[in-house]
Amino acid sequence: MGENIEEAMSALKSYKAKDATVKVVVLFKGVGNAPVLRQNMYQVTASNRFETVILFLRKKLGWSAQEPLYTYINSAFSPAPDDVVSSLFKAFGTEGHLIVNYSTTMAWG
Repeated sequence: MGENIEEAMSALKSYKAKDATVKVVVLFKGVGNAPVLRQNMYQVTASNRFETVILFLRKKLGWSAQEPLYTYINSAFSPAPDDVVSSLFKAFGTEGHLIVNYSTTMAWG
């Protein structure tokens, strides 16, 4: 019995280590009067929550948490901050990237 637990823990540890190295290419596109990033493609760890992408984008734009920032996937919907990047990519990835539109005002429903 103890051998099975050790084997399961080892498998879990190797899975977590492997998952930390998987990256998703995120393509940022400004909408409306939002500033355009000089570099608009970045690699993000797939196991991160979308909240991490929002914080990263705020840092790149030089915006504080008080400034409005609306994010959308494929110009269609706004994901929840606790959505996992890999899940969003699997469901809505386009041509090898996850397209994230961003705006200073609400752009889509």
